[in-house]
Amino acid sequence: MMAKTLYKVSFFNAGKVYELYARRVESGALWGFTEIRDLVFDINEGLVIDPTEERLRDEFAHTTALHLPMQSIIRIEEVAHKGQSAIRDAATGEKVVTPFPVPPRGK
Repeated sequence: MMAKTLYKVSFFNAGKVYELYARRVESGALWGFTEIRDLVFDINEGLVIDPTEERLRDEFAHTTALHLPMQSIIRIEEVAHKGQSAIRDAATGEKVVTPFPVPPRGK
C-alpha cells in the first residue's frame, strides 16, 4: 500500500514563522496564492504534551483550506514522517513557547 504524501509547509504569519503539515499543496485558484489542504495534527487523548501543537490545532480547527500568498511561503518540503508543528520567532528562529492558559484572577 502506498503511503500518502505529506508536506511540511513553513510560512510567515503575524511576524512569526508557522510550520504545519498537510496532505495536499497545490497552486491555488486565486492568482499568486498557494492552496494548503488536509492539515495534519497529532491527536493526543488526555495529557497535553505540546501546547503549541494544541494551539495550532485550535487555530485551524475549522479550516478546510489555507490560501497563502506566495510571498509568505518560506519552504514546502515533502517529508516521510510528521514532525512537531511549531511557531517560531521570525528573527531568531527560536520556537515560541505557548504558555498554558492562566485562569482569570478571582472576582
